[in-house]
Parts: sequence; structure tokens; C-alpha cells
Amino acid sequence: MSHLFISDLHLSPDQPELTRLVTDFLSQQKNLESLYILGDIFNTWLGDDLVLPEYYSFMDSLLKLRSQGCKLYLMVGNRDFMLGKDFAESVGAELLPDAIVHTFNNTPVLLMHGDSLCTDDVSYQRYRKVVRNRFLQWCFLHLPLSFRQRISDKIKDKSKDKKQYKSTAIMDVNPDAVVRSMHKHQTTILLHGHTHRPAIHHFESNSQPYYRIVLGDWHDSPSFLMLDEGKFQLVDPRLEQTLTLNLPA
Repeated sequence: MSHLFISDLHLSPDQPELTRLVTDFLSQQKNLESLYILGDIFNTWLGDDLVLPEYYSFMDSLLKLRSQGCKLYLMVGNRDFMLGKDFAESVGAELLPDAIVHTFNNTPVLLMHGDSLCTDDVSYQRYRKVVRNRFLQWCFLHLPLSFRQRISDKIKDKSKDKKQYKSTAIMDVNPDAVVRSMHKHQTTILLHGHTHRPAIHHFESNSQPYYRIVLGDWHDSPSFLMLDEGKFQLVDPRLEQTLTLNLPA
């Protein structure tokens, strides 16, 4: 039985071909023990009470996997942070907090979306703290759809403008933040998305080897990480070859 990890699908009603790509990919998966989607499933999410018909086929593919005995785990990202338990339950999934440790082959692995690790982007971290405020989220979800859409559009426009003036280094994870998170959760393997830079990074801290696996985003080809028989395999069209990492025996 295998474990499948994906993130940053950025599904949108304006890109039906992307939804078909994801749905077709999921329908081909067999003998999965679990599927993890670590944030930014949707490019925008205005509330669990506003599920668009364009997403029904994707939801059906999740329900089909669940009916086959696959455990489903979802995590919110920086785009779909308003996604809640109602949606997760509608597809038979569990909504995970960011961050959380799950154990595979007796090895603890830290799972995150990844945006909280980009601490050099100070303005974004301020914004993140505001939009994750539970009271403000409650207020947002009680607004009419037109108001929610207007607020979301303004936020996205401002985000695009700011990104034009930010270096790629600022928008990547901070190495110290990575080490702090891994030490806090007592893990040597971290798995996250968000940065859209698929890779397996190796580094050392106090003579101890650590590994950071970064999931890729989806465009016209699947990007995923598979754990099977104690080996991680990272597959992404931008990589020259499949990257692997063996878990301790």
C-alpha cells in the first residue's frame, strides 16, 4: 500500500482542463493507503457553503478513493485558508492542522503547507496572521457572496502587485525557520508545498542529517510524491529525473 502526497493544485473554475488533469490522475490511482493534499487545493475559497459545480468531478474522485479504503487528508494553504471541516467531511476527508506530524514506517514526518516558513517575507507574515484570525474568518463567512468575492479579488490584486517587487529569495523558506520547526516537532524529515520548487534538500544540524521535501505545483502535468515500501519518490516534469529518499529501515 502506498501513500500519495500532492499540493498546490490551484483549482479554478476558469481552468477546467486543470480539474480534468487532477481528476484523471486520481482516478488512475490504485491500492492507496492514504492521500494527502497539503494546501492550495483551490486558487480561491470563499466558504464551504459556496462549493462551485465546476469542482464536483474533483470531489467525486476523492469520494471514489475513499470508497476504495483510501484515507484522505486535507490541509489549507495561503489561497484556500477559508476551507473548513464541512468541505472535508463532504468528501470523506480529515482536515489537518498546519503543522502536524504523521508517522510512516516508524519514522515521524512533519507535514506543512510551507507559507509559515517564509519568514523573510515580513509583510506576508503580517497578512497571514490577520487572515487566520478566527473571529475575522467568522465575520467574512457571514458576508454575502458578492462582498466575499470583492474582498478576495482586492486581496489577489494587491498580492500580484507586491510579488513584482519581491525577490525569489524572500518568497522562499527561511533556513532557520525550517530548523526551528523540525526541532520543535522532533522530526528529521519535513514535507511541504507552497514555494512551487520541487526538490529534496539535505542538510545537517548538530551532526544530524535532515531532509526537506518540497512538493511541486500543477500545470499541464502531474506533480506528486509517492511513498512506497519505505521509499519516497518525487515526480515532477521540471526535474531531470525522479528524486528518491529512503526512510530508515
